[in-house]
Amino acid sequence: MSLPVTVTFMLADWIAKGLKDGTFERVGGVIREVASKKIVTWLRDNRSLAPQAMSFATNPVTGVLNLIVSGANTAISTKGFADVNRRLGGIEQDLGVIGQSLQVTQGFLQVTTAASVLNLGVSVMGFAVISQRINEIENQLKEAAKLLNKINRKIDLSFYANFRAAIELANNAFTMTKIENRRSSALQAINRFLEAQHIYTEYTDIEIEQKSQIADKYLLTLSLAYLAEARCYLELEEHETALRRFQEGAKVIRSRIHKYVDILLTSNPAAYLDPQLKGQIDLRRLTKIYQWIDPALDENAMFELQRKNLFKIAKDPQKWLSSLPSAIIDRSEIQWGIFGGNPTPLTGRFEKEAYKRLPQVFEVMESMIETNRRFESYQTEVQAISQLGISFHDWLKLAPSTEIKPDGAELMYIIPSKPLDLQPSM
Repeated sequence: MSLPVTVTFMLADWIAKGLKDGTFERVGGVIREVASKKIVTWLRDNRSLAPQAMSFATNPVTGVLNLIVSGANTAISTKGFADVNRRLGGIEQDLGVIGQSLQVTQGFLQVTTAASVLNLGVSVMGFAVISQRINEIENQLKEAAKLLNKINRKIDLSFYANFRAAIELANNAFTMTKIENRRSSALQAINRFLEAQHIYTEYTDIEIEQKSQIADKYLLTLSLAYLAEARCYLELEEHETALRRFQEGAKVIRSRIHKYVDILLTSNPAAYLDPQLKGQIDLRRLTKIYQWIDPALDENAMFELQRKNLFKIAKDPQKWLSSLPSAIIDRSEIQWGIFGGNPTPLTGRFEKEAYKRLPQVFEVMESMIETNRRFESYQTEVQAISQLGISFHDWLKLAPSTEIKPDGAELMYIIPSKPLDLQPSM
């Protein structure tokens, strides 16, 4: 069957040019027109469907948990655009080079810049990958528990075993040959995923209310619970139900990520522009965080928002330090002074540690926003499947018909014959 899409290992010249001149933008797993928001390309992790190695680094001093994800976790950063523009120079004169250069492709898409537990493309988020992501989040929480126990915080990890069992049930269901058995087992798994959604929504809300360091881990788990349920419906070719569950999940997840980002921005977001963070965080990166909340904001508007804040924090830094949430730093984490005094915002040690953590906290915000965008872009894949009139399993099989995969090519590009007006629900 001939489909109105082109699948390739190389970023098309016209798309590369559009990314450079600002006609196009990458949002999650799609490249779209900035003006119309119509989709011109889907990105898909083109490596094996087997789960990719994912390393979670825990900073034993700060307790801030960072995700370091391999390969196709892709984000466009303003710094990345600046770097690629310098490398390309005469792009208009030699666009042919773009289409043939993996280095250029990765420069435009800034491979590995932002971490996310979600791969690019819902088709590569199978049950094996979801299971690995759950295991890694659980292990990360176990490490966090050792730190949080020191400040009398307990973490309930008991339901992760049930979640893993549900994933195994779903995985086994779709290996069954009898349709009735497959559907029955899949529905059992779906019920367990629904239970997981309720539980991790409650856990997330509790941690956000407490402004804790682990709220993002429960948010990621909640995202995977919705994804696992929707994947079951896709496997059953129930596209409308899968889309509805993605839309429901997007509303639940986005609202909570918004709350958590607000917490991490602190009472004075201008702290992220402190001179001691020069070279680590700049106005453009901070603007991108706010553009996720309000796309109409630009750097000038961002500066105006922070103009008074810059003077406030310079005049009275202790007021900001005293207001910092546990999600960034808890006083109990800092070692007592040599005279036995529990550190306060006035000791200097607290302030030094707080600023030391801000770059890591900023990466957590970027990671959560990237995950949210990828989750929302999954909806557009389901919409495309319905619009193109194909099955989910046909969508899974899409691949370049004649191209040989170049060494180092980590992405596939699915390009519709014309831009598609597919808008995810938020």
